[in-house]
Amino acid sequence: MTIQIAYALPNSYFLQSYQVEPGTIIQNAILQSGILEQYKEIDLRSNTVGIFSRLAKLTDVLQDGDRIEIYRPLLADPKEIRRKRAEQQKQELEAQKAQEKQQRAEAKALAKKEMSTDPKLKG
Repeated sequence: MTIQIAYALPNSYFLQSYQVEPGTIIQNAILQSGILEQYKEIDLRSNTVGIFSRLAKLTDVLQDGDRIEIYRPLLADPKEIRRKRAEQQKQELEAQKAQEKQQRAEAKALAKKEMSTDPKLKG
């Protein structure tokens, strides 16, 4: 039966078709493929795997046409990234508001100064 093995990197990807015997488990297909020699960073003890974007176990039996996907570990916690992004946006908004407040105060002071020095406006 025919299966595929996929492994994505930030700037490239690996996708190869293989013939395996019926009853082959994911782990054996990966080992037989030789991908572990080509990509030394893959560690089946820490990398998770899936079949067509659904998490799978290394002991799951493959079906004809399955695509094994080897996932890289996350470099950062997505919740932490969102929290930091929200905090940064909050700080930027506060800085923008402070700058606008300063500009309004300067404009008001300038208008007041012009009123006090312009004889036409003194009445």
